Amino acid sequence: MKAYVFPGQGAQYPGMGKELFDNHDDARILFQKANEILGFDITDIMFNGTDEDLRQTRVTQPAVFLHSVILAMTLPDFRPAMVAGHSLGEFSALTAAGGLTFEDGLKLVSLRAEAMQKACEEQETTMAAILGLDDQTVIRVCNEFPGGIVTAANFNCPGQIVISGSVEGIGRACERMLEEGAKRALPLSVGGAFHSPYMASAKKALDEAIAATEFRKPICPIFQNVSTVGEVELSTIVSNLSSQLVSPVLWTNTIINMVAAGATEFIEVGPGKALQGMIKKVDRTIEVSGIS
Repeated sequence: MKAYVFPGQGAQYPGMGKELFDNHDDARILFQKANEILGFDITDIMFNGTDEDLRQTRVTQPAVFLHSVILAMTLPDFRPAMVAGHSLGEFSALTAAGGLTFEDGLKLVSLRAEAMQKACEEQETTMAAILGLDDQTVIRVCNEFPGGIVTAANFNCPGQIVISGSVEGIGRACERMLEEGAKRALPLSVGGAFHSPYMASAKKALDEAIAATEFRKPICPIFQNVSTVGEVELSTIVSNLSSQLVSPVLWTNTIINMVAAGATEFIEVGPGKALQGMIKKVDRTIEVSGIS
């Protein structure tokens, strides 16, 4: 059974999507429609911009979404048994599986990006990657800090967990992780504490947009970051999508559950190869490939 997975923020690179634009008429139409929906030429930034240009959150998230979704929509044999997406990629997965129209998916992603950027500007927060510790140790160390100022945000694969929190809290937490035996504790170059309570204001804005959006039943189960199991009921999908911004990305368990549900082949659709590497670390026996 084929499982298609979709990358999140951080997968972007200069020139992304240009080959697709140049060689596929349907893709070109969708990219041009995206420029109209967003009100600026995101294609120019994607095809000709610098790394710095693409790191702007208002650009990054729609760019990764567009590359992934347009690629999926132009594949001649896109017939997934199940889909999943990492953080932002969950919106790509849901759109590719027919749960959202292209237009509505892009509008939600654009609003999500703007809301997250605004939330990042409200407080000085950041993230850090913790390598070489088990999940429970990372959670225990995070719980040492009062008031939830440090939380585990992304459980990417065994031994690779990302934490979110205040700048001061993350600094102190990194020291504690190293004391507990982490191989590395690396502060990340991001604008804020994603997938943590610090995104509460962004969640409120996204909730309002989600409530005004029409969702449709996807063509296959979507394994969501919050629940990690295959969802088909619209009310559950929408609720999980809303909770995602302030909840951890449970990617390791998502992959484990997709394999348990019968996935024998994972195909990453979109820029980069990050998910392929994570999946192989979850289960080295899994067949993994990518289409970019």
